[in-house]
Amino acid sequence: MSSKDLATISGLSGAQYTQESAEYANRRYQYATSSYGEEHHMTPGLIIYPNSKEDISKVIKYARSQKIAIAVRTGGHQYSGASSTKAPNIQLDLKTTFRGKDDRQVLEKDGSTYVRTGVSWPLGLFNEFLGSNGLFVPHGQCTNVHLGGHVQTGGYGQLGRSFGLFGDHIVGLEIVDWEGNAKEVTKESDLELFSALLGGSPGNLGIITHITLKVHRDKDYSGSRGIKALYWYDPNTLERLLTILAAMSDDVDFPRNYDLCLSVLSSSNDLLDWCPEVDLKMQREHPELYGKDGIPFWPRVIIVFAQWVPFEKRDVPDMKWFEKIKEGCLFPLTTRVEEMPMSQLTKKWIFDNIREFDHPYTKSTLLSDSTTLIKDGWPKWCASRVDAIVKPEANRCWLSAQFQNFGGKNSMFTRNSTNGTSLSWRDSTLCATMDVFYDADHKTTAEDWHTVTVQQAVGKKGKFSKQERRVLWGSFGDFDLDKVWKLYYEDEEKYEKLKEARGKADPEGTFSPNTFAVARK
Repeated sequence: MSSKDLATISGLSGAQYTQESAEYANRRYQYATSSYGEEHHMTPGLIIYPNSKEDISKVIKYARSQKIAIAVRTGGHQYSGASSTKAPNIQLDLKTTFRGKDDRQVLEKDGSTYVRTGVSWPLGLFNEFLGSNGLFVPHGQCTNVHLGGHVQTGGYGQLGRSFGLFGDHIVGLEIVDWEGNAKEVTKESDLELFSALLGGSPGNLGIITHITLKVHRDKDYSGSRGIKALYWYDPNTLERLLTILAAMSDDVDFPRNYDLCLSVLSSSNDLLDWCPEVDLKMQREHPELYGKDGIPFWPRVIIVFAQWVPFEKRDVPDMKWFEKIKEGCLFPLTTRVEEMPMSQLTKKWIFDNIREFDHPYTKSTLLSDSTTLIKDGWPKWCASRVDAIVKPEANRCWLSAQFQNFGGKNSMFTRNSTNGTSLSWRDSTLCATMDVFYDADHKTTAEDWHTVTVQQAVGKKGKFSKQERRVLWGSFGDFDLDKVWKLYYEDEEKYEKLKEARGKADPEGTFSPNTFAVARK
């Protein structure tokens, strides 16, 4: 079947767009289009915005009858474009499908609090809903990431050490399966499929419509506090902060109460999307940053997110730890160690930008299990690599980097490793994302920097990790997952189990729209 043979599907209540539609170009666009548009075939033959589970069921049955595949997107971004496909396959976009008043509910059962939610909500709005109910749960920091893809790839975020991942809190997933049937999957009803849906092969085992998760209550963690600190970029400052992060990561006994994340942004960033609270203060103290039109041009910066949460009444925060982090920061406005409910802290950790820089990019996100980062010289090396791409103003490349601690025997990221998900590399201590955006004429500069950085970071003499470990949400490089599965999963036994689960959940390849998927067995 060619794309020209694929007309709209009769009987659907949701909108449909063929390649001839005037809105097709806008509808097919997603975060990865600028970097992988043709290479990863983000040109579906038909784009559908279903209105219900019934619409989804009809699309699945139609795809099976035509022997074509379905790519699933819940509205956010997948860095390699794996939530898209090529014609004649179908793009199923759930961005608005499950965002009605009945698609978010707070439930109480046996003394615990749960939330049932549709997958179409973006993190920013979901976080606001939780906060309005005095609730919170660990999740990522990008406001426009939607819940469907986020949960399937783990939901890494600022509370990773203290509370684990977003996916760790799931108790039920409602899906439409390959036959078009709606059902709920739990550990008790189908552990194999439950595990595979959470970390196995995102979008390739059924269409997730709703999730139910166990959430935390502000009132149970009274006294939590944190800071968001801002610094002008300086390689020495960065090395100092990375050393604090590395020391925390190297200490396997470091208390669970603390989370720490560092971000680095090149000049021309949208700082107010990261730190909206600094605007008035910045205008008063640094008017030179604001042009005649009042629009600021932000220089290179470092942003730190740090928090502490009590788990027992006797827990007391180490204020010296916070003071060491605050050294040299710009504004007391952003760096008071404020005591506030966890739901308000998680809102402060969210940044409002949809895209860091409006350019194509080369990406790398790596995990490390090292507990010798300081001994191996990682902070100094990492600061030098960052400086190599950030400092030259004329290289037309822009860095967005983030470094976050997950490790230690007390970390819930590690302790949740046997909770029934298939999320990988749970013994990791640190996650490093280093994305370089570039002008079209400077792609080689970005790629060369990326190649050298990964080569020096990973291997027998690697400054960051002796073994290369990747995460599904930060995928890069080879787009054929079956060829590079060892980078994403710990061992062959686990991968073989996931292949078996895929074979049962997708026997005809209906949910196989591209090669970034666990192979079917």
